[in-house]
Amino acid sequence: MSAAPTMEERKACWGARDEFWQCLDRHADDASKCEKLRLSFESRCPQQWVKYFDKRRDFLKYKRKLETEGYHPPEAAGKS
Repeated sequence: MSAAPTMEERKACWGARDEFWQCLDRHADDASKCEKLRLSFESRCPQQWVKYFDKRRDFLKYKRKLETEGYHPPEAAGKS
């Protein structure tokens, strides 16, 4: 494992992540529209950070959904 990222590398990683996430937000999470930004994000961030940020984004989306729609048990999904 390489040394911890420098401040510059961290800033580059976070900037790439933010651009990628903003693109996803603009395109309703259609990752195919944000491929270049995804590659930039992956190339600027350590692999385990990419995994962490992906999980973090899923969690934040889930949390936002809970806050806007409330909790719906999974069994209730699809039955109207």
